[in-house]
Formats: sequence, structure tokens, C-alpha cells
Amino acid sequence: MTYADHRADHHSGPQTRDSWLEPDDRAQFDLVVNDQPVHVRAPARCTLADALRQQGLIGTRLGCEQGSCGACTVLLDGQPIRSCLTLAVQAEGCTLETVEQAPPSRELHALRRAFHQHGALQCGFCTSGFLMLAVGLLRDEPDATPERVREVLSANLCRCTGGVPILRAVLAAQQELTGGDR
Repeated sequence: MTYADHRADHHSGPQTRDSWLEPDDRAQFDLVVNDQPVHVRAPARCTLADALRQQGLIGTRLGCEQGSCGACTVLLDGQPIRSCLTLAVQAEGCTLETVEQAPPSRELHALRRAFHQHGALQCGFCTSGFLMLAVGLLRDEPDATPERVREVLSANLCRCTGGVPILRAVLAAQQELTGGDR
């Protein structure tokens, strides 16, 4: 039997994206996303970013899909993670926050307003990742120094603004949230 004959035997007919999976290759689990219980059924090797997008939560962006750009940042049990590097099954039983929070948390509301006021948006591709990274920072370190804010924000990439407007926006939101004079 030739290679072509072998392929024809095993690959005849239309293929769907997941048709190569055996039924037991799909994981099923529950988690809480933006304060709502969610049941997920996804391939065992599906990333959290892909699973979120399949649930209609398309604010979680896929940029580099290597963990470098930060566009896919979400909060898992309150901590910022790269959802493109996290398997969906790793979120089983966890609480997840995405940029689609409705109503937005106090931090996310202040950040959204500050991003608008300080021109920290251009193409918008990186925005959801920066917002979620900043929410995690402002919760964990509400009195972070400007240097610390800059350090944390350097984990994400923005190709449009150069980062300065984003830093200004996060510092303005921090000032609003803490009532400080930064």
C-alpha cells in the first residue's frame, strides 16, 4: 500500500476541525467566568484563550500565541495569566475574569475611563490584555510606585502608542481609585 492509498483510506470525506479527536479526547469542566458559572467542553489540549473565544468571549485577543505580547491576559483566581499558554482544563474550578465583565469591576471601570481620557487606545488589539494586567496590579498593589507600574506594564506589548499613554492611563486610574496625589 502506498502513502497515498493509506491517506485515502483514513481521510476520505469532509473533515471538521475536531473530527480527528476521539470522543474521550474532549474535556468537560466547570468554572466561573465574570461571575457566571460556565460549563466548558473542549479538546483536552485546547488553550484557555481558544476556549474563551469559543464561548463568545472574544475580548481575549490572540496575538503572538507564544506568551510574548500579553494580548491574551486574563485574571485566573485574581492573578494575571497568559491564556494562550494555559490549557483550558487548568482553569477547572477556578474563577476567571475577562475584559467583558458586566458590570465592570471598580478597577476595570476606572481603567476604561482613563484609557479613553489619556489616548491609550489606538488599534485596540492590545487593550484588553493591558486592562486585565492593570486590574490585577491595582488590586494587589494599590500603592505601586510609577516605576513598579511601568515594570508590570512592560510585560505586554503595544505597537501603536509606545506605552507612554498606557502608563499615564494606569497611573490616572490608580490615583482615582486610591484618592492619592501621584
